[in-house]
Amino acid sequence: MTWSSALKETARSGLTIERTRLEPLVAIRGACGVAIVIGGALWLASPTLAVSSAFGAFSAGIATFQRSWRPRPVLALAVAAGLAISTFLGYLVAAHPVGFAVLLAVWTLLAGMAWAVGPVSGLVASQMVAVMLVTVTLPTSILGALQHAGVIACGGLVQAALIVLFPIRPWGIQRDALADALAAEADYARRLRHDPVAPFDPQPLMDARSAAAVTPRQAKRRPQQLSGYRGLAERVRPVLASLADPVVGAPAEGPERDRARDLLGAAGTVLDAVAHAIRWGKPLRLPAEAMAVLEVPESGPVLHGAARRSALRLIALLGDVVDSTDGPVEVAAPAVGEGGRRHLRRTTMTGFVPVALRALRREARWTSPVARHAVRVSAVASVGYVVGHNLPLGHGYWAPMASVMVMRPDFAQTYSRGVARFMGTLVGVLIGGAVMALVHPGMYVCAVFAVLSVTLQYLLLRTGYIVLSACISAYVVFLLGIAGTEWSQTVLSRVALTLLGGVLALIAYALFPAWETPRLRDRLAEWLEASGRYSVAVLSLFAQPAARPPRRVRESLLDTRAARAAWEQIAARAEKEPVRHRGLSRSAERSAETALTTMGRVTMLMEAHLPDKDAEPNDDAAQFVEALRAALPDAVAAVRERRELDWSQPREVLAKWRARVGDEGVAVRGSELLMDALDELARALTRGPGGRNRAARRT
Repeated sequence: MTWSSALKETARSGLTIERTRLEPLVAIRGACGVAIVIGGALWLASPTLAVSSAFGAFSAGIATFQRSWRPRPVLALAVAAGLAISTFLGYLVAAHPVGFAVLLAVWTLLAGMAWAVGPVSGLVASQMVAVMLVTVTLPTSILGALQHAGVIACGGLVQAALIVLFPIRPWGIQRDALADALAAEADYARRLRHDPVAPFDPQPLMDARSAAAVTPRQAKRRPQQLSGYRGLAERVRPVLASLADPVVGAPAEGPERDRARDLLGAAGTVLDAVAHAIRWGKPLRLPAEAMAVLEVPESGPVLHGAARRSALRLIALLGDVVDSTDGPVEVAAPAVGEGGRRHLRRTTMTGFVPVALRALRREARWTSPVARHAVRVSAVASVGYVVGHNLPLGHGYWAPMASVMVMRPDFAQTYSRGVARFMGTLVGVLIGGAVMALVHPGMYVCAVFAVLSVTLQYLLLRTGYIVLSACISAYVVFLLGIAGTEWSQTVLSRVALTLLGGVLALIAYALFPAWETPRLRDRLAEWLEASGRYSVAVLSLFAQPAARPPRRVRESLLDTRAARAAWEQIAARAEKEPVRHRGLSRSAERSAETALTTMGRVTMLMEAHLPDKDAEPNDDAAQFVEALRAALPDAVAAVRERRELDWSQPREVLAKWRARVGDEGVAVRGSELLMDALDELARALTRGPGGRNRAARRT
């Protein structure tokens, strides 16, 4: 993507407000928390304490809007505690510029490393640095610093209390995740009617799995509608694909294909109805026409062979989905999930500490993008503080604050957010400054304007980053108006120093880049390795049906999904980077992605037709599994080292297998499709920059 295209995309997305992502009631609740804290501080304390408390309540409210499966009151309290600690430490050394610069560098380095734990942790840590930069400019003593830290903590406590006292859509985020997964399955079923090999995005299923993690206490209070459906959705997807596939399912044309289309359409209707019932907590209503399709016709079965087995299994699974709606609204324990466990166990806040430490240790290496981001943002914040402190503009902390808030571990987000933040800041300070100049509001009127700004900001928090940045800037202008800061100086300083912070961030990426493009082959190799393990695990059950490891197939499938998600994320980032692809052209990248997606789909089709435990072992399948398992490590290394992939040994074993049994059986047909996908991957990775095959040019 060119610079101009990236700029246009930033402007378009930053000004676009998606109504479906607005949550008015949640925004009003968060704004009420800010209003309570500001009003109480103005009434009981001083304007400077009101500003500190406002930042605490504001940041705690923002944290509860992030996409996290953890309880939102806990997030608000954790953020408030972190803000209080960082602010107090900043006050201790605020009078010593050198000491504060050192503290800022160390604190920002730790905040940058917090991205290793997750995006929510990274964003919260960035807010801690930003709030510390703002609040320490308010004059106070050591005792006053303790008061400031205390009122910041109270801001988070108020937000947490409001969430507990006024819950809005309890279990709403879990309901949405599960409903999105079922809706994605329904859409997939409808697309399979017209395209038997339509792709499927597993991200909704991954989100639903993350949302299903609960503690034993939460499991007792979880609505019955959130129990069991995810496991059924996981089992429905391969059955849908196997029914639609013309190789292992219904033929491409004829009455059997028409019957398969009818079943797929009815499945989409049922899954959509279940998704709607779960999302809004309403009773399930199913059209009679769809249920009639899911019955065997009076004239007898239309489908035969593997397609008939898939249809019967689909009807049974959809029946389980419908039956799961019966029973009380609340249950004492959820349905049994995969692997015999009653529910996924969510890590508690105390148990989360060792998990976070392990994540930090994994990323504590120079080649890690997170570690490079931490060093980069620490250097930029330190330079921005020194430069801003020595400029005659005042409010020098805005330069490092802008840098910290826009910088991300990848270039694409940093560039887009930096441009959007500057544009939004320019609009916000101009609007806020104009209001201050025309109205000349007093302390309490400024507080009202600040609450209105934060209400609009909470409302638009998940959409329109330029508009959001404008609201943040106006909010800061009105808060500083409460403390008596001159508005005209605020406008000029805010615009100039925000621009300086954004420029420093881009310069840091130019001098110390962390491009995702050179890492494409590593992520592709990881995806191939995970997909290979999944294929080997499934084919092993055809070779030895009696030896069924309880979770090997499931765990390898989850690893494949995670590897695919990592590839898609890095490929999307690399596409927006202003660098050339080294060793992997755009066409080769797309072809390789298609090949590995096909590999996963073929394996999923075979998983839908696993033999019974009492079936006879298949020696041919066992030999093919061993050949594939032996070829995978060298193939993974070849992807990383830019060598040609060699699948000759598995291909020879497959040829002997086919010579003995022909095309009969799902295992041999699936293995043939699997090798076709691997051969396509090999051809994709041997293409040169011009898109032609290097081997073909040599001949």
